[in-house]
Amino acid sequence: MRISVFLLTIMAGQALFANEPVPPDPNRFAGEISAFEQWDNKNSFPADAVLFVGSSTIRMWQTRASFPDLPVINRGFGGSHTSDINFYFKRVVSPYKPKVIVFYAGDNDIASGKSTQQVLEDFRRFVEMVRDKLPRTPIIFISIKPSESRWNFWPVTKQANEMVRLFCESNNLLTFVDAASVLLNADGKVNNELFLADKLHMNEKGYRKWTQVLRPVIEREFVRKND
Repeated sequence: MRISVFLLTIMAGQALFANEPVPPDPNRFAGEISAFEQWDNKNSFPADAVLFVGSSTIRMWQTRASFPDLPVINRGFGGSHTSDINFYFKRVVSPYKPKVIVFYAGDNDIASGKSTQQVLEDFRRFVEMVRDKLPRTPIIFISIKPSESRWNFWPVTKQANEMVRLFCESNNLLTFVDAASVLLNADGKVNNELFLADKLHMNEKGYRKWTQVLRPVIEREFVRKND
């Protein structure tokens, strides 16, 4: 009986992810990851830092200028999925032993056809790896943003955000930050004044909005980790 239940559980899991698209090849980022390591070999990086990791939304963020009073490391690489960040975890996260992690990904995942469940599971895997190497490090998940170029994905994106938000509520070292609503107008549509001409990536005004939302959360977690 126990074996039957176990097999049914496996089959249910397989069915759930049977239609998921094949994850993209993480080796497409081999050059960028090597560049990070080469920089680290020639330069010092701050200890007990706030590590920003994720896709191009992180890469394009002038995090050091936005948070000049905090020790910041930026390890964003454009076009990445959460699965890519997981693949390179030992090279873009654990070497820095960060005091706080700020995470943004999922945008590209959903646009490639991944389900909300897959987005959640990939982030859950990231959390597991952090807990294994950095058991007391807080993780701040920035909600997946809306954009006009991917507006058709917004209903699915909102569902993914809600699933991650509920997951984050299960652990006091996880924080979900709603950074999506500040990019919308009163009518619920994207405020294109906060985006570049590609209508996908944010401009300086958009990042200022995010900095205002995130600063108190990052400072709170940074201070709490120092206690």
